[in-house]
Order: sequence, then C-alpha cells, then structure tokens
Amino acid sequence: MKNNVQINQDDINKAVWAACDTFRGVISADTYKDFILTMLFLKYISDVYKDEYNKLVAQYGDNPELIHAMMSKQRFVLPEGASFWDLYELRHQAGNGERIDTALHAIEEANGGKLKNVFQDITFNTDKLGQEKQKNDLLRHLLEDFGKPTLDFRPSRIGGLDIIGNAYEYLIKHFAAGSGRSAGEFYTPPEVSDLLAAVLDPTEGDKICDPACGSGSLLMKCGAMVRKNSGSKKYALYGQEAIGSTWALAKMNMFLHGEDNHRIEWGDTIRNPLLKEKDGNGLLHFDVVTANPPFSLDKWGHDDASNDSYGRFRRGIPPKTKGDYAFISHMIETLKPETGRMGVVVPHGVLFRASSEGKIRQQLIEENLLDTVIGLPEKLFFGTGIPAAILIFKKHKTDENVLFIDASREFKSGKNQNQLTDENIKKIIDIYKARESVDKYAYLASFDEIKENDFNLNIPRYVDTFEEEAEIDLVAVRTERVQLKNELQTLEAEMEGYLKELGYGA
Repeated sequence: MKNNVQINQDDINKAVWAACDTFRGVISADTYKDFILTMLFLKYISDVYKDEYNKLVAQYGDNPELIHAMMSKQRFVLPEGASFWDLYELRHQAGNGERIDTALHAIEEANGGKLKNVFQDITFNTDKLGQEKQKNDLLRHLLEDFGKPTLDFRPSRIGGLDIIGNAYEYLIKHFAAGSGRSAGEFYTPPEVSDLLAAVLDPTEGDKICDPACGSGSLLMKCGAMVRKNSGSKKYALYGQEAIGSTWALAKMNMFLHGEDNHRIEWGDTIRNPLLKEKDGNGLLHFDVVTANPPFSLDKWGHDDASNDSYGRFRRGIPPKTKGDYAFISHMIETLKPETGRMGVVVPHGVLFRASSEGKIRQQLIEENLLDTVIGLPEKLFFGTGIPAAILIFKKHKTDENVLFIDASREFKSGKNQNQLTDENIKKIIDIYKARESVDKYAYLASFDEIKENDFNLNIPRYVDTFEEEAEIDLVAVRTERVQLKNELQTLEAEMEGYLKELGYGA
C-alpha cells in the first residue's frame, strides 16, 4: 500500500547533498562525486528490490522457492549479501571499502549486459580516503547518511521514478557547478538541453543519438520531449562517451530515469565509433543527433582522419588542435537521409575560422545542410565563460536559406553562471518555427548573401543589433548644471553658518 506521506523533492535533494559532507575537506569533489552517485544508485536498486521482496512475502510467504524465482526476474537482481542494507548492517565492522567493492562487482555479474563494467572505474577501497581506520569511518558515515528515513526510495513510499532521477540530476548539476573546466565533459546546462530538445522536436519512433553524451542529460531531455508530445515511450536512445567514469554516470542516470531502452557505448567517438550496423561495417543512422562536444578539443585523432573508413572527413580534415568540425562531420554522417536533423553546441570560432574549417563550412552550406545558427549568451556553460552557438542541420530542407538568431543579450544574470529563462527559450523557439527576420534579433539569410560573406557565419554580419544612443540635449544639460551650481552655493553658505555657530568659524 502506498504511503500517504507527501514526499518533497527539496528534502531528498538536501539529504543527498548533505551526504557529501562526509567527504568535504578530505578529498576533492571531483573524486567523491563518483562515491555519492554510485551509492545513490545502489540505494535505489536495493530499496526497489526490498519493496518487491516484501510484497511477495506478504503474498506467498509459505513458498520461498517461488519468491526466489520471481525475484530473479526483477529489473535488477541483487545477489545475497550485496544490497545496500547488507552493507549497512555490517558498517561498524572493519573492511567497509572492500565489502562495498565486492557487492558492486557481484551486482555487475548478476545483471549480465545491463550493468557490465558500470562499476569498474569506481573503488571504495581506495587510499584516497585515507588510512584504513579513517576510510572505514568515512564509509560508515556514508552508509548512515543514505540509510536515513528521508532517503527511503521504496516505490511504495515515493511512487514513480521522477524523484530519484531528479535527485541524481541535482547532484550532477551541483558537482558540475563546482568542478571548473572538467564540468563541460559531463554536463550540459538543463536550459540548453531543453532548447535543443524543443528545436529538434523528436517524435514517436525516433532513434536519437548523442555521440559525446556525458552523463546523458541531453539524451534524456529528448526522450522526455517525445513523451510530452505524444505520450509514447516508443523511441530509442543511443550515445557514446569517451571517459569511463562519465560513461558509468550516464548508464546509472538512464536507469534512474526509467530509460531502459538505451544503448550507451564507452569509447572515443572520433577514433573508434561504436554505434555501428550489425555487420560492423557502416555507422548507424539516426533521426535526431545532438551533442555538446568538448570545445576545440586538442589531439582529437587528426593523424588517422585521412584514412577514416567511414568517409566522415570527405569534406576536409579539421585542424590538429581543434576537433569541433570532427564532431560535426561525424554527426552529419550519422543522419538518416530523409528525416535526419541535428543540433550541436559549438564555440563561436566554428562560425568564422578560415583554412580547413572554412572549406568544410562552405561545403556544408553548399550542400544545403545548415538550417539555423543560434547565438547564446556568455557564461551559460560550466567550466567556460565564453559564449557558444547552436548549429542546426537538416538533411531535408525546404529552402536554401539560413536563419540567424542572436539570443546572446537576453538571459537571467548570475554571479558565476548565466541562465536562459523559460521566456528566453520560448522566444528562440517561436522565431525558429516562424523562420522570419526580426529586427535586432533574427535574420533569414539567402545562400547568395552567405556566399557574398565568403561563407562566414559570424552572427553580427547578419543580425544588426546596433542601438543608436539618444541625442544629448546640451541646452538642458547646461540649465541643469547651472541649477546644481546654485544649489551647491546655497548649501556651502548654510554649512558655513553652522560651523560658525559651533565655534569653527574664522
């Protein structure tokens, strides 16, 4: 029976964030984020398992064999001794780190391909947590933090998955906000994901891919857009991520959001694309491809690009120290010929840099693949203050124009991070759909205009945002100055009188 107690998302978020206090001042957030996020996942699957077990005992209490058989068919299988609660019971004994690692390994083994290698980059039995006694105490505190009643994740108590998935995203966002440059490797700000999902408009039946998926938040926003628009869960999410620990975050994030129909591969998308056809020869093709790749990645795989067996760099090989067009070229080649559409976040240099990048850009425009350029405000992205842009490409355009939107001046200002508000996002989407010029905000450029600009896509060349300064009325300024001068003389005379009264006069 479902509990009637109202579950508050903020309380859950605060409780999981408070669990980080165990590690603060001992190790860096970049290190302990993996402990916290992995423990949240373990606690969730343990509570779900426990809830289901209790239901079956209430129903078939006199038939343990049947209960065991039914539990082995659960979404996640927990071997004996491997649940969070088994670890919690033994928390006062030595060897917490080793026990947690053993449990995670057993869970991986018991769940076959579903969780294969997900915990391989995480070890709780590490010297990073200090010597044995300190490590054991820290992990005991961590188990106690997640054992608190507030973090009881049983479905009979909290209902659907949203609360857990939201808490996980909350943690990832807060870790990203505090982790400097590396944050861009695993997290796209939610409002940028919202904007991309709305513009790309994924629909029922779509195959959706992010070839630099980080923790998977952008992919899941696209999935949520399908459910919102059609009420359907008939779509498939695909991704690839180069960093092992971030790939593991994406896998856990997918399961915590109920996105079981996913395929997230671990590896370098440019050097070794893994989302391939069954015969292993060609790349898979998708209806929607979207990504926020690392900006201007150095050492992206330039040396092998000329021999690429997938023909991704036939328009030209990007420069050795800037991998932006390597990701763009890869994404273009994975679009379905009829329905394919793509949105990619790029630094502004992609719009105007010359040499090999200029040649690639020219070809993409001449092939009529570029649909829209959206300029974003500065300081939107974790780890960098530079403004970025979104490029929208389509395989089946209905005109030869390119829409330029300058959304760089409309945002909610923040100390460290700026934000796009719902109104800002709605305005961009409305203009994108209308596909019309708007004074000082958007311009629909013809192919010939772009060609005249040597295929330079720098937004100010197309959207004039110049505001004329108001004319100064010099007569009014002189009158005001005379008035202020007279007032000052009067005040000085009054002050002189006060000083004399107080005995400071001459």
